[in-house]
Amino acid sequence: MRTFLVVLIAVAARLAAGANSGPLATVTGGQIRGAMLDQGGAVFKGIPFAQPPVGELRWREPMPVKPWAGVRDATAFGAPCAQRPNLFAPGAAEKSNEDCLHLNVWTSTWPPKGKLAVMVWIPGGGNIAGTASQVLYDGQPLSALGVILVTIDYRLGPFGFFSHPELTKESPHHASGNQAFLDQIAALGWVSKNIAKFGGDPANVTVFGESAGAIDISVLMTSPLSKGLFQRVIAESGAALGTRTGNPLSLQAAEEAGSKMASKLGLESGSALKSLRELPTERILANAEPTASVIDGYVLGEKPSRMFAAGKEVQVGLLMGNNSRDVAPGIVLSVDLSKTIEETYGPVAPRAVALYGKSTQSDPVYGTPAEQWEADTTFRCTAVLQLTWHAAAGNPTFEYEFARVPVGKEKEGATHASELSYVFGTLDHVGLIGAPPTRVTDEDRQVSKLMQKYWTNFAKTGNPNGVGLPAWPKFDPKSRAYIQFTDPGPLIQEGLRSSFCDVFMENAKRQ
Repeated sequence: MRTFLVVLIAVAARLAAGANSGPLATVTGGQIRGAMLDQGGAVFKGIPFAQPPVGELRWREPMPVKPWAGVRDATAFGAPCAQRPNLFAPGAAEKSNEDCLHLNVWTSTWPPKGKLAVMVWIPGGGNIAGTASQVLYDGQPLSALGVILVTIDYRLGPFGFFSHPELTKESPHHASGNQAFLDQIAALGWVSKNIAKFGGDPANVTVFGESAGAIDISVLMTSPLSKGLFQRVIAESGAALGTRTGNPLSLQAAEEAGSKMASKLGLESGSALKSLRELPTERILANAEPTASVIDGYVLGEKPSRMFAAGKEVQVGLLMGNNSRDVAPGIVLSVDLSKTIEETYGPVAPRAVALYGKSTQSDPVYGTPAEQWEADTTFRCTAVLQLTWHAAAGNPTFEYEFARVPVGKEKEGATHASELSYVFGTLDHVGLIGAPPTRVTDEDRQVSKLMQKYWTNFAKTGNPNGVGLPAWPKFDPKSRAYIQFTDPGPLIQEGLRSSFCDVFMENAKRQ
């Protein structure tokens, strides 16, 4: 018995020693202890970059982290931000809450050596759902290519985009409604101050994201608060045009929407904000209105599309693209496409009706006419226009189209978010939105490796090209050259759906 106890104590001591032998880093707030990775390097999860936005801090701008005593454990993800059940992040809603302003850091080298390029991931989910802790966003494969990978969470839905006259009044900036953007900016500020502790270069930061994440990044490119926080942008299936996020409300309209929500909840003006802050999270979520960003005079001073058109956005490198059948599951497509086009395009509608009318059959790459319209006007042509404006301002720009269709998904095509597991190198993981192929082939792995090299090369140097890679030409407004990731391999093309996008751009520029 005594021998057994001695062995048990020894094992416990070894376990305790192991628990206290993880990698240590000192960041804003104090010390954190992460975990070593099996293939070398380290990961630090659930690092707070702001105080929990709860109680009196609900809807406030992110407040500085309060110092903690001792060593904080950083081996588990923080909670996803409050959200209702959704397709974008299965299981996230059940674990979500408002104490969610955390980020995660992966590095392939520990202890840190030198200054590595930094990639900061902003996840998508319609700005109402999603989380950085999804298994598809495992940062180890990308960081293994010589970058520091950071993933962040930010407030969503009615907690990320909510304006109210009382909120504006209490704000030191006399602004309200863009909490999600302020969270993202605060996370980038944390990176600027702390990433050198992990071996990252704060002067070489690429912010990248998909869908709502890409839209948000595009909008951040037009915010004065973003200057100096990043040097490059990768936007996957999302532009600062044609969405509620990219078409912000005026502050007055946003405040009226917030007051309407308070009235809906039976709260009186004058003390509504106090009462709203006392409501349970679930009740706020249940009564949420559609989210929209706000021209608040602080985060945003002008409509993002006008900033891009005038060349007043942040002057950084931009790699941008979409998927060939970029339609998200659950999207209701137009039954009467001609009528939808006429209502949307006004005087240029006849040209568009003629174009889509020619596509009476489903295209093997781009889908049905309704799917083509949805992808063109929401993702594809919005990206072409944003690239055109950004290139015209003298910035290095690169365009891609992801058209890889894995085995078993021939009918669906390359749908919205299908590139994610290729970019992150997580083909063997399980997910729903952005799920990997049902059967991974050598061709899938080759496409993934190629995309990862292009993405990390761009993050390191501002140019995706490198030794052994097919040459990816710069985008320019005339040729509109782009690279297409296809089943046989990458192809260099020009003028992605140019006739369709020309009509879209003509309509957009007249507004």
